Amino acid sequence: MLSGPLMGNALAQDAVKPADVNPINTGDTAWMLMSSALVLLMTPGLAFFYGGLVRSRNVLNTMMMSLVLMAVVGVTWILWGYSIAFSSEPTTTDAAKMIFASNPIIGNLNWFGLNQVAFDKIDPVGYAGTIPHQLFMIYQMMFAIITPALISGAIVERMSFKAYFWFILIWSTVIYAPLAHMVWGKGYIGSNLGALDFAGGTVVHVSSGVSAVVAAWAIGSRRTYPNQPAAPHNVPYVLLGIGLLFFGWCGFNGGSALGANGLAVVAFVTTAVSSCAGGLMWLILEWVLRAKPTAVGIASGFLAGLVGITPAAGFVSPLSAILIGLITATCCFFAVSLRAKLQFDDSLDTFPVHGVGGTIGGLLTGIFAEKAINSAGADGLIVSGSPELFGKQVVATVITYAIAAVGTFVIIKGLSLVMDLRVKPEAEYQGLDINEHGEEAYGEEFAAGLSLAEKEG
Repeated sequence: MLSGPLMGNALAQDAVKPADVNPINTGDTAWMLMSSALVLLMTPGLAFFYGGLVRSRNVLNTMMMSLVLMAVVGVTWILWGYSIAFSSEPTTTDAAKMIFASNPIIGNLNWFGLNQVAFDKIDPVGYAGTIPHQLFMIYQMMFAIITPALISGAIVERMSFKAYFWFILIWSTVIYAPLAHMVWGKGYIGSNLGALDFAGGTVVHVSSGVSAVVAAWAIGSRRTYPNQPAAPHNVPYVLLGIGLLFFGWCGFNGGSALGANGLAVVAFVTTAVSSCAGGLMWLILEWVLRAKPTAVGIASGFLAGLVGITPAAGFVSPLSAILIGLITATCCFFAVSLRAKLQFDDSLDTFPVHGVGGTIGGLLTGIFAEKAINSAGADGLIVSGSPELFGKQVVATVITYAIAAVGTFVIIKGLSLVMDLRVKPEAEYQGLDINEHGEEAYGEEFAAGLSLAEKEG
């Protein structure tokens, strides 16, 4: 029998009604705040990765193509992007029995400008039951920021920054947000079809990779390609970039558990080992087939491993993650080689790494997934012996390909009717840094006078 303070505490606990208990968990909140910051860091990381791969006269323009997303999507996500991606309609007005029904294709504008998105309450739909709604929103915003930035790798050194600005604004609204809704917002791919995508294999990598190849085809090759070499001007930038991306990816995948829990551990471990396996595989392939392993090569292998594990991170074991890293890196390696042989000017191999890597990772999720690891998932081909999940992954991938390809083509053609997509030939030869931004990275030529385009004007 309790007495004194202990009895008082027990009575006080009995007096608390379940409705009065705040479900927000401080540990989960802390982890998700950190994960959001980690994912945000990936965008500057991508800027360095891409920036190092281009010629010195285009490095600032290339890095700006990543950083501008922090400005554009950082605003549009708050105004309408988040609502389009994740809002749902309540099926009843009874707050105690609130159930939300989601449109299979797209959300609505109920949360426009973060209306009803609270900083001290969980979201009403049930996306993340232990963290504030605004924290879930800001975490998802970091994904929305980096995804369109990936596309820039295919069209660097030739696309007008003005055209790119409008392209990413429209693309993030009409392609990314609906895809996020279909996969994560209780839409068709995630809820009705039942396909698995833990952290963005389809939403992020397949969509950006496919959009990149369509954009590169529609805009055309660089005027110097393939006649003049375009070797990376700063490989240390590339290595710095992949280091930041690897670091941030721990929050990209680990944070997708939406809490500091065992699932976050699974995603963190599988992410790390898959990337390590990808780097090792690329290193071996270069060593065997080209005699010399390269720094850019191992960085590309790390990236391929990260891309491949993204859809599977919370559904597979570490051993399966190693296989995913090895297989994805191999496929991406030969995709890069094929792209070079075809002389298609996807400048920084966005589709061969992100498009192919996201596709392979999504399909391998249908093979290696284990419900014993994540009860919210499903058993893949190896565990169940059934191709059911694999088939769902195929359908999800095909849908994403179609939406990204058709949507990007329409956006590019629409923009071409009202503005020039490419810079002028003389600006492309001289470099986009001076002509598009009025500055250059290393002070090599700008002091000599105005840009060539300005002189001829």
